[in-house]
Amino acid sequence: MPPRAPRVQSPRVKEPVAPKLPSSLSAARAPEHDLDDDGTYRSLEFRGLDMSSRQAEAADFEGCRFTDTGLSGTELHRAGFSDVELERCDLSNMVARTSAMHRARVSASRLTGMSWSGCALRDVLFDGCRADLAGFRFSTFKDVVFRDCVMPEADFQNADLRGVRFERCDLTGARFSSARMEGARFADCTLLRINGVTGLRGAIVKSRDAQGLVYSLAGAMGITVED
Repeated sequence: MPPRAPRVQSPRVKEPVAPKLPSSLSAARAPEHDLDDDGTYRSLEFRGLDMSSRQAEAADFEGCRFTDTGLSGTELHRAGFSDVELERCDLSNMVARTSAMHRARVSASRLTGMSWSGCALRDVLFDGCRADLAGFRFSTFKDVVFRDCVMPEADFQNADLRGVRFERCDLTGARFSSARMEGARFADCTLLRINGVTGLRGAIVKSRDAQGLVYSLAGAMGITVED
């Protein structure tokens, strides 16, 4: 009787570290807690505020919760978000450059056209977000999960996505040119018309998800698929 092949165990999946918020938060109020250059925001709850179309340099948020808050069109440079939660927020067309997000949860929020370029994200969960046309070019991700997100044409060009997980996400037309993908995982995702499909080298894709990559891979290799 031939010997049994050794059983290969999948590596243990690591969840992002949850944000650590204070037990009590003070209510943020306008204009006292509006966005300012070098502004420091600690242990605040931003609820139902309109902070859209602002510009700020080096704003720093720690231990804050954002609920039903508008940041649409706001531009941030060298911003920091640590131990924060964002729920049902509008971040559409928000721009962040050379910024960082650490221990964060972004849920049920609109990220359409948002651009976080050249940023660092660690221990972040994006859950149930609308992120079509969102851009993360040249950004670095560590222990980040995108779960149940709608992300057609999201842009991850030149991003470091090693170990990132995409779960039940629609990534139709997403861009991965020159990305680093070793150990990144795709599970139950839509992967049609991927741009820069060769950038997925080193990623782990479920077999049923891989079927959506056939035409993109064929096109990248100069193969014509016909009926």
